[in-house]
Amino acid sequence: MLKKSSALLAAITLLSSASYCLAAAAPAATAAVSAAGTTSATAPPAHRTIPGRPVFSATAPGPVNRKAVQAVHFHMPAPYNTPLYLDSVDNNAAIMGPAEATQEQMAAFIRRRNPQPKLNCTIEQIVSYYYAEAGREGIRPDVALCQALKETGFFGYGGDVSPRQNNFCGLGATGNHVAGASFATPELGVRAHIQHLLAYASLTRPSQSIVDPRYDHVCSIASIHGRITQWTGLNGVWAVPGKHYGEDILNLWQQAQAPDGSDASLDAANKRINHAPDESANFLYRGIVYYQRTDYEHAAQDFTTAYQLSSEKSTEALYNRALTNAARGDKRAARRDYDAVIAQAPELPQAVFNRGLLLLQDRKYAASISDMERALELIPELAPARNAIGLAHIAERKYDLAWSDFAQAATLNSANMDVLANQIILEACLK
Repeated sequence: MLKKSSALLAAITLLSSASYCLAAAAPAATAAVSAAGTTSATAPPAHRTIPGRPVFSATAPGPVNRKAVQAVHFHMPAPYNTPLYLDSVDNNAAIMGPAEATQEQMAAFIRRRNPQPKLNCTIEQIVSYYYAEAGREGIRPDVALCQALKETGFFGYGGDVSPRQNNFCGLGATGNHVAGASFATPELGVRAHIQHLLAYASLTRPSQSIVDPRYDHVCSIASIHGRITQWTGLNGVWAVPGKHYGEDILNLWQQAQAPDGSDASLDAANKRINHAPDESANFLYRGIVYYQRTDYEHAAQDFTTAYQLSSEKSTEALYNRALTNAARGDKRAARRDYDAVIAQAPELPQAVFNRGLLLLQDRKYAASISDMERALELIPELAPARNAIGLAHIAERKYDLAWSDFAQAATLNSANMDVLANQIILEACLK
């Protein structure tokens, strides 16, 4: 018979309800694929705990009522669902050059990080000033704006420089409460910033009257003037010690361009394709935008095009198409794509785990367990994989093994609510 503990029955009711929200359902791992094709995934912190968590033995304390098991629903872990993108940072990016992020993307990026910036103009205006002033001098507007975001904390300030100064790059602010230069308008503050960058990157003088009070000072230093051509060259020069100053700016630049489901990203994606319709990366980018907008038909088309255009048969495009096919319910196509992905990149844990889930749903339990064991080899802390093995063992009526699997999963991450749910449900099915 089922155990009749009122607390246990209440827990079962809660965990089995359709409205129950699983706070840790999906594997909270992130992945990054570099231009070289190496992939890494980071598992959630292990051994997390939740208050009042029930204690379960490592082995089943008694036999399971098979009829009871068949009458309940266990909790399936969610798949990884974040697309992969070529997100390696080009640390050799030049200070001079055209923008890659659109003005709309930059405005959206600022607003996401600081909805109420301390500016004496609108977000759209400050962005337009950077694109106009930097564009006029041949400096990358989007990266220069990212430098301002780093210097001001996304226009939150808080240091020696105050918002009323319209000083967006710390000009003259040398520390010890020295506030530095002030400018009458935001536009002039942006112009001063761009002129200061120009002094580092070029021997050509600005096209506008000089408003940067330290322009001539930089020009007087022969080892600097016109010789700092890359953003990472500002390390220890613009900022002291500033060991990763340029890299931090470029990381912000990368984040600003990351594809999401916004109209700004879609507009940027279309511009990329119009500019270079034969580049695989551009279709990969737009495919991710469509995926995030749940426009799976167009996403699949773009990932297919990205794969066909890629010289090395893009693993990212295949993986993303697998996600898309699964999202639109075509599990067979998703399986085929995962098979191809794993053949190309056998150490990509997201693909191995997701294929294992599809195999589990297709009642191919031995193959699913094999994939989940492989996922655990790649990420030993991946509690959802051990949880999935437990579900396969339940389907095979190997209840003692399932009990042990759930106990191991709880050891890996005791805060995973799928694991806790399955432990409570299985205990309720003991005779």
